[in-house]
This record gives sequence, structure tokens and C-alpha cells, in this order.
Amino acid sequence: MRRACWWTRFPLAGASADLDLLAGAARDAGHLVMEYFGEGARLKHWEKRPGDPVSAADMAADAFLKDTLLNARPDYGWLSEESRAEPGSSGRIFVVDPIDGTRAFIKGRTDFCISLAVVDNGQPVIAVICAPAREEFYTSIKGEGALCNGDRLQVSQQTAIAGAKLLGDAGRLGDLRAIGAETIHVNSVALRLALTASGQADGLVAVRPKNDWDLAAGHLIVTQAGGRLSSPDGATLSYDDQSHRQPAPIAAGPALHALLLQQLAGRIKESP
Repeated sequence: MRRACWWTRFPLAGASADLDLLAGAARDAGHLVMEYFGEGARLKHWEKRPGDPVSAADMAADAFLKDTLLNARPDYGWLSEESRAEPGSSGRIFVVDPIDGTRAFIKGRTDFCISLAVVDNGQPVIAVICAPAREEFYTSIKGEGALCNGDRLQVSQQTAIAGAKLLGDAGRLGDLRAIGAETIHVNSVALRLALTASGQADGLVAVRPKNDWDLAAGHLIVTQAGGRLSSPDGATLSYDDQSHRQPAPIAAGPALHALLLQQLAGRIKESP
């Protein structure tokens, strides 16, 4: 029998049956992937494309989540990084990344997570991000705020780029570093958004497009914590495009987000 996990001690936000479902699935998937964590070179892994790794743990978690979630909601659609998309009849879609940050996971680093969202009419309405190696469990329902381990989240109130702690690639954010920003590397995009929502970082600046499964859960958690997430031109992201691709996101509290958009105007390209 698996031992009780640290995140079972904390209440969920709201009383949504879908949140209960996602949280339970994320909890069990967290147990599953931690059975693989730390295997290093023994962990079976390969590249789907050059620079895009996947592991046996990703595939096991994906199969478990698909079975669990679709058995409970057979009328929901399915979109995952690791398996074929399936339409649903309800208008709601599960958007799943079974391990976001696979490269970190394979190397035995803790900056990976399980990212789950329910998307309705192009917008995330339920979100769970489980970072089991960090003992962080994020939940959100649209309109009800966001929590981590039972504590309500609030984005940073940073109002200047100078001194801001920004999650992103230091080598690609030279303009921001030159005016005093600090850059922090975290492999998982979903976890970067969760850390922004919690105020552990002041913002996220990506320079390349992302996929729906990278962003949907973290998008809701950031915005429900009082932040903003947008494309480089300030547009709100929508998760109903058949390409499942999103422009490079920028996320932060409202004041810093506006400054970042102004500073980076025209500098982030929309190409892959």
C-alpha cells in the first residue's frame, strides 16, 4: 500500500467535482512518476525529435491519466503531449502534460511537474499542477483564486524590471538583464507559471512558442493569483486552435507585465 502523501493534508479550492477528479489523478500520477525518479541512466528514455526527450515515466503517467480521466468523463475531449488527441461531445477538454520538464526529470532535478487542466470554450477553468519532488501542489478553479498546499496565492507586486526575478533563459534575455533583472532557469514551463503565481518569482518571459499542454493549467493559476499572461503583443491566449501552439508567453503581476510588454515590444519573434 502506498503511504499517505504530504499533499493530502491540504484542502482544495472550491467544491468542483472536476477539481476533485484532477487532483486525485495528479496525486496518483505523482506517486507513479516518483517511482521512476532518480533512476538516471537506468531510466529508459529517447528523443521524439532532436532535443525533445520522453521517458518511460512520461508514457506510464500519460496512460494512467488518460484511463483515469476519460473513464470518469467519457464525454470530455483529450489533448496530451504524449498521446493522440481525441474529441469529446461535452465541449470540455482535458489538457495534459504527464511530465512537464522531462529533461530535468531524467537528470534527477526537481524542476518538473504534472500539469492538468480542463478547458471549456477555449479557456482553462480547472487546473492542477503537482510538483512531487518539490512537495508543491497547486490548484485553481476559475473565479475562485488559486492555492498551493492549501495557502492562497498572490503574484508578486514587483513594479520595476530592475531587481525583478524572471524565469527564462539567461542567454536569451540579455536586454532585461542589462537593465537589472535577474534570470532564473527552471526547465518546466508549467512550473515556471506556478512559481510566478506563488510570488516565488516575479514573472516569466519565454522567447519561443509553446504548446497548449505547457500553458493551460499554469495560465489559470497565474491569472487566478492576480497576474496576467499574454502573447508578446498583449493578446489573451485561447486554447481552441487546432495547431495547439501558442505564442511565446509573458506572465507577471499587472504592473510588471505592462513594463515587460513595453520593453520587449517587437523583440520576441513568433516563429518556432
